[in-house]
Amino acid sequence: MGERLTENDVKKIQEEIMYRKLVVRKNAIEAVKEARAQGDLSENFEYYAAKKDKNQNEGRIRYLERMLKNAEIVTEQSNADEVGMNNTVELYFEEDDEVQTFKLVTSIRGNSLKGYISIESPIGKAILGHKVGERVEVKVREDYSYYVEIRSIENTDDSGDSIRKF
Repeated sequence: MGERLTENDVKKIQEEIMYRKLVVRKNAIEAVKEARAQGDLSENFEYYAAKKDKNQNEGRIRYLERMLKNAEIVTEQSNADEVGMNNTVELYFEEDDEVQTFKLVTSIRGNSLKGYISIESPIGKAILGHKVGERVEVKVREDYSYYVEIRSIENTDDSGDSIRKF
């Protein structure tokens, strides 16, 4: 099974692939040609740097294409009162006696520093589909789990604008 992506994620990846093929690839090939024209390749640092940049771009294109080929498309739709994709959720952590806010996203968009948690993470898997007021067990490993309570769910669109709050 590959990455779990939304239609919006697929669109962004396709845009990056096209940009890399049409713009970055062209610039990288030109840089290699210019460096090669400088003469002796055995001591030509610019040539090796340009070649490395070109190869990194090609590797990124292959990686993204493979990701799309193996991707599982997930829907951003969920019931209005349930935790779903792109919802901002306020959780009460019983163990720490604190409240934290997270946005539930696909794994490629996950960024804990921004408060984005993946639907593939233990907490993302645990709260997905649950409702406000529910106490949910987050199983981290076989011998360790903790509980969170869902305090609120805010439905947001891709721009981050609030649509509905529960």
